[in-house]
Amino acid sequence: MTTPVFCTIVPPHVLDKLAQAEDPALAGPARRTLQRDAYERTQRRLTTVIGAPAVAPLAAAGKPHRTVYDARHGTDLPGRKVRGEGDEPGKDATVNRAYAGLGATFELFLKAYARDSIDGSGLPLNATVHYDRDYNNAFWNGEQMVFGDGDGEIFLDFTIPIDVIGHELAHGVTQYTANLTYFGQPGALNESMSDVFGALIKQYTLGQTAAEADWLIGAGLLAPRVTGKALRSMKEPGTAYDDDVLGKDPQPATMDDYVRTGRDNGGVHINSGIPNHAFYLAATALGGHAWERAGQVWYDVLTGSELKQDALFTDFATLTVKAARARYGDGEELDAVSKAWEQVGVRTL
Repeated sequence: MTTPVFCTIVPPHVLDKLAQAEDPALAGPARRTLQRDAYERTQRRLTTVIGAPAVAPLAAAGKPHRTVYDARHGTDLPGRKVRGEGDEPGKDATVNRAYAGLGATFELFLKAYARDSIDGSGLPLNATVHYDRDYNNAFWNGEQMVFGDGDGEIFLDFTIPIDVIGHELAHGVTQYTANLTYFGQPGALNESMSDVFGALIKQYTLGQTAAEADWLIGAGLLAPRVTGKALRSMKEPGTAYDDDVLGKDPQPATMDDYVRTGRDNGGVHINSGIPNHAFYLAATALGGHAWERAGQVWYDVLTGSELKQDALFTDFATLTVKAARARYGDGEELDAVSKAWEQVGVRTL
């Protein structure tokens, strides 16, 4: 049985920092976003207890079934339907970006991994845009995607970076496969899986090789006044932003700087920098398209039924080494994966 979790793209520690800003134009939206996130998180827990509503009929095999809704700055989900599968683009760029992002995510999983939608069985992909006012987040709530418009001061429209869309939908893939517990190291692996596949969706859409990619998560999301380039960097964790209001990116790149904290579900958005960096190292060592070999190994582990819900970094790393050997033998793939984990200080058994 899957346990849906409420997963946001902007971590609580970023919003906490923002909520303490002296400027009410910055602090106000951050506080409201934190309150809304807390409410949605509680709703998700209740749904887990009482059961989720029935899902709409499945799409034809191998075809996406997308629906985009407009919350019109309210919080009732899903909102008013504004674009269905096959409908022509409208005038609302946010709706069009959400629709395209759902399609790009569907396409990567189908073409690269023969996976039919996020559950592997043609699950319809639903997204709601224009959620709440000045809402500084995007989330997967176990059933659908939701995007805020941002406050325009710190964050712009959350449909702008396609990897944000891919990241949140990848939480759904994890939910339907390994179902990693959303706390501590398994939670950081859960977050890292979404960053990995979010980055791969962006690279696939742009036709980029591992060497050409920027390896940033959420590039284009930060408003011009922010000193930063993205929410996270897989290439150089800890360097995505360093801003007087947002603070400094706290992600570690190796186990030497592993962060022990009770905040953010035990640092799920922070320590995810370590497995993120391992993937970057493996993918760039192999070269070519990262979704092909490195991505295939990570996908094999996520969907291979050996990854436990409470897996630690060492467990995951060990399985990637095993998966690389099983699929590619004792070649450069195995070498790249093994060395990547060694470089970030995670042992493989």
